[in-house]
Amino acid sequence: MEHSYKAPAEQPVIRFQVITDTHVTTDPEHVYNFHFGQALRDIKATAPDSIGIMHVGDLTDSGADAEYAEVRRIWNENKAGLPDLLTTSGNHDVSTGDWRARIENFLGQTGMSGAYHDHWINGYHFIFLGTEDGTNGFADLSETQLAWLDAKLAEEAASGKPKFVFLHQPLMNTVAGSSETQGWYGVNQDKETKAILARHPQTILFTGHTHWVFGSPNTIHGGNGTATMFNASSVAYLWTDEDVEKAGSEGFFVEVYEDRVLVRGRDFITGTWVEEAQFTVPNALVL
Repeated sequence: MEHSYKAPAEQPVIRFQVITDTHVTTDPEHVYNFHFGQALRDIKATAPDSIGIMHVGDLTDSGADAEYAEVRRIWNENKAGLPDLLTTSGNHDVSTGDWRARIENFLGQTGMSGAYHDHWINGYHFIFLGTEDGTNGFADLSETQLAWLDAKLAEEAASGKPKFVFLHQPLMNTVAGSSETQGWYGVNQDKETKAILARHPQTILFTGHTHWVFGSPNTIHGGNGTATMFNASSVAYLWTDEDVEKAGSEGFFVEVYEDRVLVRGRDFITGTWVEEAQFTVPNALVL
């Protein structure tokens, strides 16, 4: 069900951002690199009280050391006044060359503790899932990771607070760009992951990978007492309902209140809100 956005009178408990698919290249002048820096500057100017920037994968275009060097340069030039950047891997980060070497390099370059990891920030739970096999474009989640996810989503569930989950590839036939006919979905354990999310209606899942432009059908999926899923678009470039590439750069600003979560699409090129991508997700446990 589509949720409408209403400007709140009160201040949120926390704010954070969700970005994905920055695809930073080795070329400092590349438009993707510029878009990443532009997004960081917009976040700093628009949400100086942000508690975190959550990156949903494809940080780099191919996982090369020179690309990570560009990520560090762009981050270091803009990091003053920004919160921590937390990320999971995307297929572009780990699928080229030797899988084990690529994931180890990703973890070393980003400082993340493992292929999957979680963080409690200001009393809210942020859970990052990640592939454990990079030999194809799909995410491969082990039984151990899935059991870990189920347990993490159960922690302090009685509080009624939303749980925020991040995974690069979307589940099939959910958010924009993930239909089976399009072929942009990609979790090998699709049914198992959906079954876990169904047990935890307070979950809000953000995915990337498809680059699908905000305003498309199914930018949001689920809700109304079930887990809610969002397509987080892309910082580097966009993809349209006409199945063509489009220049642009987008991401989400998230505002958390006691009884709801506001998810607001942002155009980083123009520094404006995307009116077609403004959503209110009620607290699933107080409906």
